[in-house]
Amino acid sequence: MIVWLNGPFGAGKTSTAAELVRLLPKSRIFDSEQVGFMLGHVLTTEPVADFQDHPPWRPLVAQTAIQILRYVGGTLVVPQTLVVEAYAREIFGELAAEGVEVRHFVLDATGDEFVRRIENDAELQQAKEWRLRRLADYQAALPWLRRSATVVDTNQKTLANVAAEIAGQVETPRCKNTRN
Repeated sequence: MIVWLNGPFGAGKTSTAAELVRLLPKSRIFDSEQVGFMLGHVLTTEPVADFQDHPPWRPLVAQTAIQILRYVGGTLVVPQTLVVEAYAREIFGELAAEGVEVRHFVLDATGDEFVRRIENDAELQQAKEWRLRRLADYQAALPWLRRSATVVDTNQKTLANVAAEIAGQVETPRCKNTRN
């Protein structure tokens, strides 16, 4: 199984993923961003606005996840923003074709809360303006995200509470008609 944690910068995806792997047995974090960094190193002659725009990124993420799950089993927790619906369909479709269940969660908050979190993130101040500009992409994606994922409100919640909420939903079997 894959637990995909989606949301904009400031949503708490990485921190929630770390807490979630403590709660879910046989789980580990798969940072699909590393696939993007590898492609950026290899495809220096092919400029893109975001590494997700490299056509090989999506199948490489899916196939890497599939191979990891075949090797170690368990659950992969993927903290990765996906705001392009076609990209999500491509990755999740390839995973489904291989029999991998994807539980897709969107960590949401108010726009002001995201701005506050980004502004106060001391570790990534050099990327602050770029991260703030990307909030518009997330807002534009919200209609399809709300249709295709479980939205988790992170306003006024601790990371532990958010992770526990997701773990509770992951550990509950879904009906076959339930959307990812």
